[in-house]
Amino acid sequence: MRVAKDGSGEFTTIQEAIDSIPVDNKEQVIIHIGEGIYKEKLKIEKPFISLVGADATGTLLTYDDGAHTTFENGESYGTFNSYSVYIGENDFTATHITFENAAGNGDIAGQALAVYVDADRIHFKACRFLGCQDTIFTGPLPPTPIKPGSFKGPKEDAPRVNGRQFYEHCYIEGDVDFIFGSATAMFYGCEIFSKNRNQEVNGYITAPSTPEGQPYGYVFEKCKLTSDCEAETVYLGRPWRDYGQTTFINCEMGAHIKREGWHNWGKASAEENARFQEYKSIGPGAQLSERVKWARILTDEEITTYSKEKVLSGEDGWYPTLV
Repeated sequence: MRVAKDGSGEFTTIQEAIDSIPVDNKEQVIIHIGEGIYKEKLKIEKPFISLVGADATGTLLTYDDGAHTTFENGESYGTFNSYSVYIGENDFTATHITFENAAGNGDIAGQALAVYVDADRIHFKACRFLGCQDTIFTGPLPPTPIKPGSFKGPKEDAPRVNGRQFYEHCYIEGDVDFIFGSATAMFYGCEIFSKNRNQEVNGYITAPSTPEGQPYGYVFEKCKLTSDCEAETVYLGRPWRDYGQTTFINCEMGAHIKREGWHNWGKASAEENARFQEYKSIGPGAQLSERVKWARILTDEEITTYSKEKVLSGEDGWYPTLV
């Protein structure tokens, strides 16, 4: 299928193309998307869909809802209704596309998801993700909200299924907790850009809610952490739930990373249970000897268990092919 703003394709909007696919689709459907700005709040709930943009900077999927946006009855959207693109079915891929939430500063708009991804075998290749607070949500949701009733959104009452997600050679930007959730997700060769809020703490890159017993949470390999922030104003992560896991492997870290690296989110229990790890970080932000005592530096032997194959293969042997 082809979507084009100028009418040269079968569809002029992406949602129209998706809606034309059978609900019980069992074959890979490739939707080519021409250059242009597509302001659509997309909902993808059919499997085996591939979105292929013309160019990562030229094909832009955008919307501008935030957590503080309100329904007609005055009720706020909340974090999980703020998405620009919701992906709720398995075997989805996207290539050469920008996913954006244009709501702006979280102090005003609240949390604002560029993508809400809650499915298995998801592969983003050479894509861009633009936002501020909570840019990428890697579902599922934790079992229960800290504040009762706060999980408003597409899968609030759905069974929690922890899927696998692979982000390859992507550009991801945000400020507070801008990669967060419970999935097993690997980021390979990505640029992770922390935006400047001109505050003493400019943000936290990750906020994992990895369930207890799940072997992998977030794994970043050969990524570059960049920023326009002042030196030592950004944390690598903090645990949204106590057993959250984030691991950085052979990553280059700019001077914006705080020398202590990790934050406990004010929870002593997180210091006992969170799994925050690094291996051979380099750059001015890689002050490994000054990290918090409850974080770990992995050994050469331990790092062998964090290959792409072992992190993502699961029981079905999924092996997303590198671009």
